[in-house]
Amino acid sequence: MSEELRIHSWPCSYYLDSSKQWIPGKLSLTPVSVRFAADRTGELLVDFRLAAISQIKKESSHFIFSSLTILEKSTKHWFSSLHPNRNVVFNVLEHFWRERLLCGQESAAGAASEPSKGRELTGMLEGSQKRLEDTAKVLHSQGEQFDSIMRGLHKIEGDMDVADRLLTELESPSWWPFSTKLWKTPVEAKPKEAPAAPDPELQEAILLQIPAIVTHRADSAAKPGKLTLLPSGLEIRDCHSQLLQRFRWRDVDEVRVHSPYEVSVRQRFIGKPDAAFRLLAARMPRALPVLRAHCGARIQLLEDALGFAGAATSPQADLGASVWQA
Repeated sequence: MSEELRIHSWPCSYYLDSSKQWIPGKLSLTPVSVRFAADRTGELLVDFRLAAISQIKKESSHFIFSSLTILEKSTKHWFSSLHPNRNVVFNVLEHFWRERLLCGQESAAGAASEPSKGRELTGMLEGSQKRLEDTAKVLHSQGEQFDSIMRGLHKIEGDMDVADRLLTELESPSWWPFSTKLWKTPVEAKPKEAPAAPDPELQEAILLQIPAIVTHRADSAAKPGKLTLLPSGLEIRDCHSQLLQRFRWRDVDEVRVHSPYEVSVRQRFIGKPDAAFRLLAARMPRALPVLRAHCGARIQLLEDALGFAGAATSPQADLGASVWQA
């Protein structure tokens, strides 16, 4: 089943509370669950669903060693010695956990037995989002009011300049030969600035925008970001919506599909490093048909992706029986 296939795995140590010791092994992430298997015996010590997670945090064990904790129902799982580092593992796990809560799709057994913790957290997120939207609307309205006030002040200032000039001319006696009227020169009219032409790239319709974990080159840390697909190309942004890279479709030299959830995009240059990004996203199966339609033969399907495509249907409806079906 596709549930058994790993999206990612990391070497680490797990604290086994029954024996009070750290067990080396591998932490694995599948489309619906988190697992840990010991290296020495191969025993599966941890196996729970993403929907059952209540919290993921960065903590320290014994006030020295950096660790990652996952709260599953009332059980707290400790993971340490994470490779390549704790931040990468945290970003990936948190991304897929949040996407699992937002999609609201659970297996029949999980939905029947587990409480509605995911729905509760989703409701909290939606409430926070609504409050942020209301705050943004209020700030926008206040900004418009400030703009109106500034325009009124500029108009008042201009009227005062005109009134001051007229008063100066009226105060000068009619017989005074050096009246300011003799020295007044007409004010040159300032040419009106032509309105800037709108940038066609900013007015493009967005085909698809999904949150993703972005890795810039192989030696960089994976960080949260966004992938935006446009009719002319694709954009990669960080978590603050700052543009990291924009690829035009004709400039993309290679797209490697590592799995239905992970792709890498590369543009080659002569005399300078290539522009290469690796993207991991829970909603990546929705983006694959768009990438295929625009890149065509430049897409390479790797062995791991073929394993996913040949497996059974994923619990996510957008994965389908093939990598290319969304």
